[in-house]
Amino acid sequence: MTIDNGTPSQPPLTAIVESLLFVADRPVSVKNLAEAIQCDARDVEATLELLAQEYQCRGVRLQYQRDRVQLVTAPGMAPYVERFLGLSLSGSLSTAALETLSIIAYRQPVTRPEIEAIRGVNSDGVLRTLMSKGLIEELGRLATVGHPILFGTTFEFLQYFGLSSLDELPMLEMPHLYRASYPWCSEDMHERLYCGLDVLHTELLWYAEAELLAKEGML
Repeated sequence: MTIDNGTPSQPPLTAIVESLLFVADRPVSVKNLAEAIQCDARDVEATLELLAQEYQCRGVRLQYQRDRVQLVTAPGMAPYVERFLGLSLSGSLSTAALETLSIIAYRQPVTRPEIEAIRGVNSDGVLRTLMSKGLIEELGRLATVGHPILFGTTFEFLQYFGLSSLDELPMLEMPHLYRASYPWCSEDMHERLYCGLDVLHTELLWYAEAELLAKEGML
């Protein structure tokens, strides 16, 4: 498979894909891009990989969510973009919201009863808040009694945390050493905290590790 470098009468595939992503008002699938360009979907995927590499040194990024992709500004450009557009940072999430969001991020698709089994409290209000902020969405219903709703994260979630895809979520490390005051928190987790890892990412990792420990019956 080769990437079309263009001809005198037709621009290269990278330029075509980039232009479509630029004008798209919502995330688009590789299938839709291929249909619009009238080329093989595998060529589009390869082109997206090339663009993603090129963008590492530029002010934009490709952001993936399941089978969709969109063009966004790089996380590091946020202060400049906000100042230029006259925007202000949105209110921070509460501890309950971060806790719920971290469970959804690492366990998706996940149902409300599963979330509440981990948190130990009713999560209706928190889920409504996260839905209203556009950070989570309904992905369908579980094929079981009552058909509970399955929740997952959105593109807005990736933007909020400055991620290109869910693959960039902090890795989960099952702890081997514990601090007396925080027996559910790994040594690696403490090192990340003291090294100044982004606070929101730290919260996600902290709650995810606690959730994994609970699942293993270690809490």
